[in-house]
Amino acid sequence: MAYRGVLKDIRAAINMKRPDRLPTFICSEEMDVRVCGSRYDRYNSNAKEMARVQIETIERFDYDWAWLQVDDCLEFETLGVGVKGQGDILPATCDYLPANESSLATLNSLGYRVEGRMGILLDAISAVKSHFGNTVCVTGRTAAPFSSVALTFGLNETMLLPITQPDFLRDALEFFVEYQARFGLDQLQAGADAIWLGDCNASGHLISPDTYREFALEPAKRVSDAYKEAGGITIYHASEELPAMMDLMAGAGFSILSVGPGIAIETAREIAGNRVCLSGNVDPIRILMNGTPDDVAREVERIARTVSCHGGHVMNSGEMVPRDTPEENVRAFMETSRKISREMVRENPE
Repeated sequence: MAYRGVLKDIRAAINMKRPDRLPTFICSEEMDVRVCGSRYDRYNSNAKEMARVQIETIERFDYDWAWLQVDDCLEFETLGVGVKGQGDILPATCDYLPANESSLATLNSLGYRVEGRMGILLDAISAVKSHFGNTVCVTGRTAAPFSSVALTFGLNETMLLPITQPDFLRDALEFFVEYQARFGLDQLQAGADAIWLGDCNASGHLISPDTYREFALEPAKRVSDAYKEAGGITIYHASEELPAMMDLMAGAGFSILSVGPGIAIETAREIAGNRVCLSGNVDPIRILMNGTPDDVAREVERIARTVSCHGGHVMNSGEMVPRDTPEENVRAFMETSRKISREMVRENPE
């Protein structure tokens, strides 16, 4: 069950040491909603329901974190971006703002404010923290600046901005550095220990290393630094698998770099060296949803014995676990990580 040393163990991993007990996370929010008999549109719009699902599944599966990722839309609704989604279909942004100076002037005039589901997230974080105290890592979420631009002005338009409107892009990124820094700081104030800083729209799937270096890297680093200066942990996630991009991200100063399922975790460790703690990266579809409990156990043990045992690693899935993932596979994930962690301590006490 939840334990008081979890934050100490996470900090040890961040410092590239081997923790006393391997912190074990899983990006299971969508599945957790199903397991608890809820529906996603209820979960993401009601603080009590959000907290209930988090608390019940942590106690049921023994997660070391509460992952309140919720969805990618909640802070953009307040900026006038359209959002669609119903039932168990996760919301997605639509009806984007025009990528022009007039839109940016409107955003600057509105500034940062907590409205709508942003406040619901803050209340849920407070409730989960109140329930567990420091026995789980309560993790909130924000979008990194480059991804924030894409979620505000649209992905297609944003991919063209480095060429068509580079100055506008830089001004928009500057707005979101302040906006997302403040939103994350509010979550830390509400009780979060860590912030999941999502940046999948700035991954090597979509932009080149040169574009990432010129436009996305420094804004994300500035937001992360703001969280770290406030005592928070930043978990940066772009579901990255391109070695050149992984190299850039590893040197950015994030607390933890989440590794996507498309690259071997051993390769990611070789690229990152001792520059950053890694999170990941069990495949959520091939292994966790479509595999057997034995498949899950073998993969978790492989990662633990080749990477975790050297320190600087937290066990996790590489991406969101699908809604219909079998519960027995999640139990195998958690139980195997616990078992191997105990064995590593016995075999190589420090």
